[in-house]
Amino acid sequence: MKLSDATLADLPVAVPSYDRRALRPGIVHFGLGNFHRAHQAVYLDRLMNLGEGHDFAILGAGVMPADAAARETLAAQDFLYTVVEQAADASDPRVIGVMTGYMPPGDPARTIAALADAATRIVSLTITEGGYFIDARTGHFDPAHPAIAADGRNPAAPATVFGLIVAGLRARREAGLPPFTVMCCDNIPHNGVVTREAVVETARLSDPALADWIAAHVSFPNAMVDRITPATSDRERAMIREIGVEDASPVFCEDFIQWVLEDDFPAGRPALEKVGVEFVPDVTPYEMMKIRILNGGHAIIAYPSGLMDIHFVHEGMQNDLVRAFLDKVERDEVIPVVPPVPNTDLNAYFAKVKERCANPKIGDTIRRLCLDGSNRQPKFIIPTIADRLAQGLPVEGLALESALWCRYCAGTTDSGAVIAPNDPDWDRLTAAAQAARTDPQAWLGMADIYGATGQDARIAAPFARWLAMLWRDGTAATLRHYLGR
Repeated sequence: MKLSDATLADLPVAVPSYDRRALRPGIVHFGLGNFHRAHQAVYLDRLMNLGEGHDFAILGAGVMPADAAARETLAAQDFLYTVVEQAADASDPRVIGVMTGYMPPGDPARTIAALADAATRIVSLTITEGGYFIDARTGHFDPAHPAIAADGRNPAAPATVFGLIVAGLRARREAGLPPFTVMCCDNIPHNGVVTREAVVETARLSDPALADWIAAHVSFPNAMVDRITPATSDRERAMIREIGVEDASPVFCEDFIQWVLEDDFPAGRPALEKVGVEFVPDVTPYEMMKIRILNGGHAIIAYPSGLMDIHFVHEGMQNDLVRAFLDKVERDEVIPVVPPVPNTDLNAYFAKVKERCANPKIGDTIRRLCLDGSNRQPKFIIPTIADRLAQGLPVEGLALESALWCRYCAGTTDSGAVIAPNDPDWDRLTAAAQAARTDPQAWLGMADIYGATGQDARIAAPFARWLAMLWRDGTAATLRHYLGR
């Protein structure tokens, strides 16, 4: 049965108990990918099913060209979609109905009008780690980036998320309306702080007074978000059809979900604490735990698995060498430099991470975990290396992880299979990885990724040794050597 408002009552899965016709958008969201639709939207759906938050429905905002196709797909089914939460021994499908519309890319005036609407109290973002224009050499927003500079020259017709947010805030200030809260839900350390800098500095290019007003009056709460959510393929669309629903854009995800959020919403917010969101005064300990143990762990799993032609993440966890490599690097090098987290046992958290990654129902791919290392490594791995070096601690396992990433970016697996481009900067990475075979500094010297850390002999020496071994002996033999087998 095709998913639509007209068929909701007859679908063989759980559906919204609320009247979608009574929903009013209070959130404009940028980046309506699978993670957002399985995370923030699910929490809102739960709250609305309790009879609350009906004035905080989501109005999507497209920015990237690919958003046009996603919008058409969702519009054809009345902005409904199915989320299938999967435990190892059960699946729980549910239709999510919190989205009221999806503005197309290429229409900044329409998006700015929505941002300027008094009903909009929150603007949220899941635009991926690479969407924040961060210069790894400085760790700060890069206002000279061509896309941002173009918005600075043409603030009335911006093309970036940050240019659009600035234009919306300008319109609200001119209309005498209070600002909305900007809520980042991406996996970036201090994501609210990062987003604040991006918005303020984009505004400063065209209107310094507006930039100062934003800095003084707009709230940017930090958040930690977590849910493993693979990309949707024909496999998932076929699985949802087997359940009895024709859904062109289903989302399959794990049954685990977490959201820790700083409670700083001057314009108001939905009562998400009633459906499991944890509001805290400072999210920093939680986000560092998640980014370094979970996201860093993904990288530790990903590159040896990719080089050994392992397709799914749960298959990587079934490989004794990969599983032992993850366990040793996490316990020896990562967890010891993660600061304490309130009411949390870090070793128990890591045990849960391993359980989640081993879930065979998720269908998460190694290729997805390998994706976009040039943006992810500076956030998930390199800060741990830097912390250990600052404390005079060894980095053998993390040096091997870096060498595995380098070897992966050389473009072939151990079997000789070609690795399709898997990073926005793939050509540069491949050239550097191949050059590193004889000159390791060709890799570690990428200052926009490694900063000063790559110049430290205490990482350079083990990196060079592991990289040479990977090329000479292969991934499995190198892991055995590291594990002492």
